[in-house]
Amino acid sequence: MIIILNPGATEAQLGELTADLEARGYGIHLSKGVERTIVGVIGTPERDKEDLIAQFESLSYVERVIPILKPYKLVDRAFKPEGTVLNVRGVEIGGRRLCVMAGPCTVESPEMLFETARFVKEQGAHILRGGAFKPSTSPYSFHGMGEAGLKLLAEAREMTGMPIITEVMDTRDVELVCRYTDILQVGTRNMTNFSLLREIGDTRVPVMLKRGWASKIEEWLQAAEYIASRGNYQIILCERGIRTFETYTRNTFDLNAIPAIKELSHLPVIADPAHGTGKWSLVNAVARGAVAAGADGVMIEVHPSPEKALKDGSQSLKFEVFAQMMRELAPIAGAVGRSL
Repeated sequence: MIIILNPGATEAQLGELTADLEARGYGIHLSKGVERTIVGVIGTPERDKEDLIAQFESLSYVERVIPILKPYKLVDRAFKPEGTVLNVRGVEIGGRRLCVMAGPCTVESPEMLFETARFVKEQGAHILRGGAFKPSTSPYSFHGMGEAGLKLLAEAREMTGMPIITEVMDTRDVELVCRYTDILQVGTRNMTNFSLLREIGDTRVPVMLKRGWASKIEEWLQAAEYIASRGNYQIILCERGIRTFETYTRNTFDLNAIPAIKELSHLPVIADPAHGTGKWSLVNAVARGAVAAGADGVMIEVHPSPEKALKDGSQSLKFEVFAQMMRELAPIAGAVGRSL
């Protein structure tokens, strides 16, 4: 359940309430908005909720108590009605400005990475993406440069000023990747890797959680709850398409998920039209649709020579195509009250 305090509630009253909750053995998660403080209470038995609601609503500084019946509590919209806005090295995610994450699927070499980073920065991208550890269906495919790739991403950040996002795949690598990255990325294959989610939840590094390739929206939000329940509330969701019976595209991009997440959760949501389609020729159109549907940003794969890319060349945009996409996104962002 969540306890909403009156606008005039003092720190002393908040301390009194949290001490009471802790004495009862409940988990506590605070959300301090501009006007109100919300206290999330975890672990209350169903049989006691009615009595607890009556007890807490009798307090003069409590506005109301809302029972949360959904299996996810902390990422529910009711926990933070105004929505979450993350600030990563000065870049806001979830605010009025549309956030563009762009860069190569995989870090292949210093020359390719730095060239791409400079270009996407010039075109208005805000965050540099690039994989140092890459999951592959085949054990014989390229699996990334590891720490060497992380070091190159850090160099690119120094060069361009853009924060970086990169994937972490293994609990054993979380500490290493956190030393370099600004945002951790959890890929579709690891959305239900609960050991990894707990490990990331124990950090305070922002994380982008991609939807599992066959996961329902509720399952996706419960995965985010794993991270939030450990105290890391800096979570971004990423819709990247789900597997359906359609074979023309790599996945089926679920446009419904974007407004649905906005309705169900306070977390920002990013669209990944590259994985959602698997075809570079479809990426721009799907990106425009996602922005119109309310996405807080897009993640785009960009490569100077996609035909030579070691991973995902078929869905990577050439420089000139990315530049065109940025031009076409601007008026759509403006139409829905955002800017680039």
